[in-house]
Amino acid sequence: MSRGQYPSTRMRRNRMTAFSRRLVAETRLDTADLIWPLFVIEGQNIAEPVDAMPGVFRHSIDQLLQQAAKAVELKIPAIAIFPSIDAALKDETGSLARDGDNLVCRAVSAVKAAFPDLGIICDVALDPFTSHGHDGLLDQDEILNDETIAVLCEQAVHQANAGCDIIAPSDMMDGRVGEIRTALDAAGHQNVQIMAYAAKYASGFYGPFRDAVRAGASLGKAGKSTYQMDPANSDEAMHEIALDLAEGADMVIVKPGMPYLDILARAKAEFGVPCIAYQVSGEYSMLCASFDKGWLDRERTILEAMTCFKRAGADAVLTYFAPEIAMIIRR
Repeated sequence: MSRGQYPSTRMRRNRMTAFSRRLVAETRLDTADLIWPLFVIEGQNIAEPVDAMPGVFRHSIDQLLQQAAKAVELKIPAIAIFPSIDAALKDETGSLARDGDNLVCRAVSAVKAAFPDLGIICDVALDPFTSHGHDGLLDQDEILNDETIAVLCEQAVHQANAGCDIIAPSDMMDGRVGEIRTALDAAGHQNVQIMAYAAKYASGFYGPFRDAVRAGASLGKAGKSTYQMDPANSDEAMHEIALDLAEGADMVIVKPGMPYLDILARAKAEFGVPCIAYQVSGEYSMLCASFDKGWLDRERTILEAMTCFKRAGADAVLTYFAPEIAMIIRR
């Protein structure tokens, strides 16, 4: 065999030109893959920067509407609204979560009235509303599971009443998905979806988010490890996902994103349901710090991260880069 005939299979042929690489790409990005997390704050005409998240702001409702308009213009299908509550309004039981006229409900109503076709996702958990920053009711050092669920059900119904399309329980209480589904149905919200944070890990990557919503300063020695998952566990995540699906979840979230691509891939392969990745605040801020230093190419790295989520099985990704990604795709 002459040297010119060897090898007969050359994997590089398909990579030689830009058009060919596009033709054979196995994973493609689209604006339909994006969910944009946004922070809302009380007041008027406020766009308050989040120190730990460059380029991210807490918006008053009037400014939030401008961000929603941008999402619509960029064809981003859904936004996730997270409230930043004044410390004076927080208490031990997160009672403001049970108020149908609270900040997040008013924000949802305003966005839905202005942009009825834009999907709205609401976090269901008590941490933005509690003075201690935990996701549930606290009795000394114990998070009360069943008592917390009763409050979460009220919170979910208020959000659905306000116009929320997808309820996203992020608290990790056992059995909450089924109870929330029952409460939503009883309130006439049979078509409101549940996107369960089924595999939410007790991660060190959440710090900038807690700064953004001003929560979590008094979590105690154990933090949230008594209810969020141990980063060492994978099989347990599959058990959590199976339980949430059995209780009525329509889709599931794996959080954080990039450090847990193996969990995302397993979830998609084993359950074949809509799986959502959350590129969390720590991932975002870590990348932004590298961009600021000139250590990583911004556009290339952002798109590569998104491609990794999609390749691992994500049907959509919550990412603070959403508008930037949408503009890149459109261009």
